[in-house]
Amino acid sequence: MTEIRLNAFDMNCVSHQASGLWRHPRDRSAEYRSLRYWTDLARTLERGLFDALFLADVLGVYDVYGQSPDAALRNGAQIPVNDPAMLLSAMASVTEHLGFGLTATLSYEHPFPFARRMSTLDHLTEGRIGWNIVTGYLNSAAKSTGHQVQTKHDQRYAIADDYMDVVYKLWEKSWDQDAVLRDKQRGIFTDPSKVHRIQHDGPFFSLDAIHLAEPSPQRTPVLFQAGASARGQQFAATHAECVFVAGPSQDTVAKTVRSLRAEAQQAGRPKNTPLVFSLLTIITAPTEEEAFAKYHDYQSYISEEGALTLLSGWTGIDFSTYKLTDPIRHIRNDAIHSAIDSLTVMNPDKIWTVGELARHAAIGGMGVTFVGSPTQIVDQMEQWIDQTGVDGFNLAYAVAPETFEDIVDLIVPELQRRGLYKLAYQPGTLRNKLFGAGDHLPATHAARKTHLPSSLASAQ
Repeated sequence: MTEIRLNAFDMNCVSHQASGLWRHPRDRSAEYRSLRYWTDLARTLERGLFDALFLADVLGVYDVYGQSPDAALRNGAQIPVNDPAMLLSAMASVTEHLGFGLTATLSYEHPFPFARRMSTLDHLTEGRIGWNIVTGYLNSAAKSTGHQVQTKHDQRYAIADDYMDVVYKLWEKSWDQDAVLRDKQRGIFTDPSKVHRIQHDGPFFSLDAIHLAEPSPQRTPVLFQAGASARGQQFAATHAECVFVAGPSQDTVAKTVRSLRAEAQQAGRPKNTPLVFSLLTIITAPTEEEAFAKYHDYQSYISEEGALTLLSGWTGIDFSTYKLTDPIRHIRNDAIHSAIDSLTVMNPDKIWTVGELARHAAIGGMGVTFVGSPTQIVDQMEQWIDQTGVDGFNLAYAVAPETFEDIVDLIVPELQRRGLYKLAYQPGTLRNKLFGAGDHLPATHAARKTHLPSSLASAQ
């Protein structure tokens, strides 16, 4: 088995996916407003040789449950939530290798200022930035930015394709690699002949500009994506270098991995592209007995309402209209099908109720939770990878930062003992650390196939 890759999965808020556990006496997630909280976490993750800290984000409030934001506000369900981008420079300043996957929604910002922001972060992190490309899923976010309703699902991906075309041109084509001279003797900082104006007139975006930032270490940030729909997988096959999947069964995740990689090969991408990370929550302690005692302690702080508030936002179903004892097999729409079907695969003889779904999702979201000693946990990680074909895990927390500290102190040494995990970081940028093939996108990627017309070969 090749090296297992690990990202930490977090969000600049109190309660990311562990609903109610912000009340746990050892949980520090309410310190999310403090830079010290985040720099301490970054140091811990780098000590554990994590590839990256993957930061989720939303631009709206979860208001499907009860048709109101009240439950989200009561439970701290991803609100209040601060801008994740503001954290990265501080965390980069106290680490040398840890990467940062920033979730940024392309539906609500023009690509021109966004491209500069990402180039800036790539400079300040010395090439350790990644972008989790999302199109948004909350109607509240659309309404907050002047829209009556969220754009239809497949249309959002059509917009995203045009968006990517713009940012690729800005990052990859506007500045030649040797455009910046810094020639003090001749008084020339940048050679104007090596900076190119980008003129784009697409179906959704237009611009006429040069990129404002000089080439950053990676030019284009490492590209993450998390869409599981057929259209989302098609988008990922074209653009994503890393894909984040969530599923409560090996069969469900394995099907997604096979589908993603088949699509990518049809798009002309190399075999085993992209890297795939599966959502996982780990509850561990030195012994199995201690691990389950910890898990049962965590469960005593669960908020079913908080979990259902998140599930309502993810699926579009107002779970406040159902009793906790109602079977979920009677609650179906396009959004909930995959979640229900996955739970059925996990236990085909079980009739899940709304309450059981809430308790399942309250620790670990719609992923899986492994509980046990370090040897038991790593056994399960190995089996999961063997059966699904994923490359690693996005590790969510139950109690922060305790969950991550337990993984670093207990799970990482066991992975290393079995030869499944790196003993040191590779040099260079996040892209080089992940793929070992240099700092820039490969020639087979869609961004490198974006060509400027010859008439735009110099700045005007």
